[in-house]
Amino acid sequence: MSAPPQRLRADELMSAVASVVATEPDMIADMANIAAMIFEALPDLNWAGFYIWKENQLVLGPFQGRMACTRIAYGRGVCGTVARERRSLVVPDVHAFPGHIACDAASASEIVVPVIAGDRLLGVLDIDSPVRDRFSDADRIMLEKIVDLLVQAISATAV
Repeated sequence: MSAPPQRLRADELMSAVASVVATEPDMIADMANIAAMIFEALPDLNWAGFYIWKENQLVLGPFQGRMACTRIAYGRGVCGTVARERRSLVVPDVHAFPGHIACDAASASEIVVPVIAGDRLLGVLDIDSPVRDRFSDADRIMLEKIVDLLVQAISATAV
């Protein structure tokens, strides 16, 4: 029987993300790799991925995990609220969040970080866990730095 995969420390995850996005300016490709790295690196997750801002709503982008909601209205649920407020939210108990959208009934806590380039909303990074109170302020800070790396990579080639 093989051993379970080793989890990356926060600094190792940041380094891995920086390395991958440094050579790839395509937003979708970077989002796909970031979602995979987060899903593999962080314990107790059941979903990690992105929603992309299109046509005044959030549309499902690259992710790892169970099937997800395809479209989320602006201001609705945790992701839509983050899109509207343009600030990260750590939700210890999603069932207590007003207007929570239950894409996966197994999710118990959530952290969502906006992806913003300049003043333009590009989407959100959404991470779910089946464990209540899974996410800390340290997780928020790390994920915000990961999103910053993504934005820097895709902005470097924007004219």
